[in-house]
Amino acid sequence: MTTPAPAQPAKWWHRWMRTPGELREMGVVGINMRNARYLLPNNPRRLYGLVDDKLQTKALAEKEGLSVPQTYAVIRSPHDAALLEKLLEDRPSFVIKPARGSGGKGVLVIDGRDGKRYVKPSGAALTGDELRHHVANILAGLFSLGGQRDCALVEYRVRPARVLTEISYQGAPDIRIVMLHGYPVMAMLRAATRESDGRANLHQGAIGIGIDLATGLTVRAVHHGKPITHHPDVGVHLIGIQMPEWNKILDIAVTCQEMTGLGYLGVDIMIDETLGPLMIEVNARPGLAIQMANGVGLLRRLEPVVKQHQLHPGAGHFEKIAFSKQHFAANLPS
Repeated sequence: MTTPAPAQPAKWWHRWMRTPGELREMGVVGINMRNARYLLPNNPRRLYGLVDDKLQTKALAEKEGLSVPQTYAVIRSPHDAALLEKLLEDRPSFVIKPARGSGGKGVLVIDGRDGKRYVKPSGAALTGDELRHHVANILAGLFSLGGQRDCALVEYRVRPARVLTEISYQGAPDIRIVMLHGYPVMAMLRAATRESDGRANLHQGAIGIGIDLATGLTVRAVHHGKPITHHPDVGVHLIGIQMPEWNKILDIAVTCQEMTGLGYLGVDIMIDETLGPLMIEVNARPGLAIQMANGVGLLRRLEPVVKQHQLHPGAGHFEKIAFSKQHFAANLPS
């Protein structure tokens, strides 16, 4: 299949590459503004442990009745690591991740077996010794926040809904929704590429695809910060794709804010072909690339939410979703 040429950068993208003053005028939020204006005032330090530790987050989600990937094992010590292959002998596919990791670091996706070897989505195979070595690195804190000792979480490998596998190279796409005061403000799909080795992390070469909050339709896509219209590996068109069960996805995101108490956060969700939307993790420090994926500065969404929250501090779960759908709908062609 011939890979389509990437779309030429839009005029909006050239405007993005301007001075700090011009970016502020466009509503682009940088790290300093995010931290000072939205993150620090709304995320008490005492609550960070609820989301920095994926085991705690999953426990909270299950208590709220949210669906999460099944946990196969928690590896806490070298003794546990030595038993890893025995623990996984009946699991042809699985994911190993650090409980306190961030930014997709340390996530190892195993898609199947080739005899005694473990096959990644890219087709590369690992031995049992290599698998245990990876777990040892997780335990040592190589991928964890602050380099603290960690534990390895082994869980169900999500089988994405078919509409999502068609727009991703082997890996499982996930949806990131940024929230403020329980209001969804922006959403994107992160789809894997050959370069990202099955991972959906933009810094590792995945694609960011903006999603209209009102409808769940994809509206814009970027790869390494540059606008594209087609996937660079599989060639499929990325715009105008409907996310399955969009209302349920928004409901999960709002529930995650309620269960953690954090004011500003990102919620990551995957859509399994059989199980539907699954809550994957919550991030107290969501990144800012979502603005490029949507072609909209976050300030254009955050400021209206601040005003709405001041006027209606007791707004309910579904009122918040309705507000976001009404006020942050993309201007889609009719």
